[in-house]
Amino acid sequence: MSTPTVVEIEGRSVKLTNLDKVLYPSGFTKAEVIDYFVRIAPIATRHLAGRCITFRRYPDGSDAEGFFEKRCNRYRPDWVPVSLGPGDRRGGIEYCRVEDTATMAWAANLAALELHAPMALAADLETPRALVFDFDPGPETSVVECCRVALASQAVLDAVGLQGWCKTSGSKGLQMYVPLNTPGATHGGAADFALAVGQVLERQLHGEVTTVMAKVERPGKVFIDWSQNALHKTTIAPYSLRARDRPTVSTPVTWNEVASCADGNTELVFEAGDVVERVDRLGDLFASVLTVEQELPQPST
Repeated sequence: MSTPTVVEIEGRSVKLTNLDKVLYPSGFTKAEVIDYFVRIAPIATRHLAGRCITFRRYPDGSDAEGFFEKRCNRYRPDWVPVSLGPGDRRGGIEYCRVEDTATMAWAANLAALELHAPMALAADLETPRALVFDFDPGPETSVVECCRVALASQAVLDAVGLQGWCKTSGSKGLQMYVPLNTPGATHGGAADFALAVGQVLERQLHGEVTTVMAKVERPGKVFIDWSQNALHKTTIAPYSLRARDRPTVSTPVTWNEVASCADGNTELVFEAGDVVERVDRLGDLFASVLTVEQELPQPST
């Protein structure tokens, strides 16, 4: 084991270990993971701040068995804040909050390659700040089909005066966030609305979409996972790495890019270096998700 390195980040001491350890089969090292987390932190932490973050850690690399860590590590530095969130039979769990560059570096040193965030803030767990459509490609489909379904979804949202913003999952699929940021939003209402839109698309795109959980229904279709809107669920956070063969990232994309992918002209796969360059060039394409206020249509009685 190599000698730990202590670095100062924004006035805080962060101990880094095993920097030359390869964490991705492509050769991407722990040092490169930490470098990406530090460089993307000013943007990524906007979408993490104030939330109960679940780590998915891969200490033996992305091609080995990882594990979810909800309870914030007891050996955390005293400057890593925690918040009480959804727990187990014994009650709530203290989750880490990831709100600054030093905490991002600390998380990266734990090989927390994936950061998963809930739709709600820790201060108000009952009120989702956004609704998420998780487009999951079944066997014989890809992100291309996901993009086609996303475009059809946006057309449905347009009809009721709503806007959505897309990001890649960093894995095989695509996700669309519909910002709410209003006090009356509920997890149940968000899930019901996402399911209703999914069912509309099942009828419009017959044989291409399913909202049914059973995996037997998914070959050749895109599964719209409306259940991601439940109180206890988390979704891969914007700008998080994914544990794949390469250091791919859950990356915000433009609707033009979604349309180009739907036509088969663009492959929406972005690695860490690509994303840093995109943010430098395009800024935070997901910024509006944090600020735009929208209300879901009320069900007719």
